[in-house]
Amino acid sequence: MSIFLDAASGKDTQRAPIWIMRQAGRYLSEYNAFKERYTFWEMCRNPEVTAEITLLPVRRFPLDAAILFSDIMTPLADMGAEIEFAPGPVVAHPVRTLADVRRLRVPGPEGTAPFVADAVRAVREQCPVPLIGFAGAPLTLATYLVDAGGSADGHAGFRVWLHAQPEAARLLLDRLTDVTIDYLRMQIAAGVQTVQLFDSWAGIHDPAVYAEFGLPHARRVLAALDDLAVPRIYFAVGAHHLLDQIAGLPAEVVGVDWRTPLSVARRALPGRTLQGNLDPAVLVSRPDALADRARAVLREGLGGAHIFNLGHGIRPDTPVDHVQRLVETVHAFDRHAEADKDKEVDKDKKVSA
Repeated sequence: MSIFLDAASGKDTQRAPIWIMRQAGRYLSEYNAFKERYTFWEMCRNPEVTAEITLLPVRRFPLDAAILFSDIMTPLADMGAEIEFAPGPVVAHPVRTLADVRRLRVPGPEGTAPFVADAVRAVREQCPVPLIGFAGAPLTLATYLVDAGGSADGHAGFRVWLHAQPEAARLLLDRLTDVTIDYLRMQIAAGVQTVQLFDSWAGIHDPAVYAEFGLPHARRVLAALDDLAVPRIYFAVGAHHLLDQIAGLPAEVVGVDWRTPLSVARRALPGRTLQGNLDPAVLVSRPDALADRARAVLREGLGGAHIFNLGHGIRPDTPVDHVQRLVETVHAFDRHAEADKDKEVDKDKKVSA
């Protein structure tokens, strides 16, 4: 088993495995060369191109896992949503009424982005490290569908809509949950070895709203993978106020954004592998500063299983050599030796007291 899968399964590994959200992205010149030849949808829907892009970062850096190149909006096209990227997702016809929701299809396992399964198989033939599949959580997908894509005001329109049209909201979330389950099960059947559920907009909601509209659907998605025996990662952004609820989700790994210290998350999520959580902005700064901050994150992650990552996706302006420095720093950090040092310090404190 790989060190990444060991950590994802709960093992307190000697070093933290590392992968980076959006690691096959615009900071890489090789990726930008693909962008000059293909539109975003073409890159996502051509299995050979998808596989090549997925493999770019693991060929350049000694990363411990690959994540499939795709987008959380990918399965929505087969539901009937018209989506373009400029560069973020833009939904041509926002979902606003119960009738709008009813027009969305649930295409079933065979009809949900079948090209993704072909891409997974193509990656697995060549990939030297475990492959992570992923999907958007129902609450986050609904956010984009209702607000037509991005928002400059914290998706206030979607938050209003949840309360104004709760019947439509529940039906939309139920349909998105069914599609997400089919989509993730398909990826696992094709060969991904771990899956991550991205809940990018969970943190905009207060605990009561998340408990009603977010948590049950995330739980249903993750629980539907119980029988497939792959580690499940749940990552919600800005969700420090929701950790007590997230603790009840059937996920082996919980991603933590850069705002919450891993030591705090560790207390809220006992027994879970933590993933994260260097601020992506640090990776753009001085190499010595990023190394210092990375080691600080690694120290925060002691006391249980830890997968190193950023606290969000990598920035397009990140220097490539900084990524190499980060990977080298993480690989050089001996977690067990550092934990032993901490124990010795604690022992000395008790003796002196």
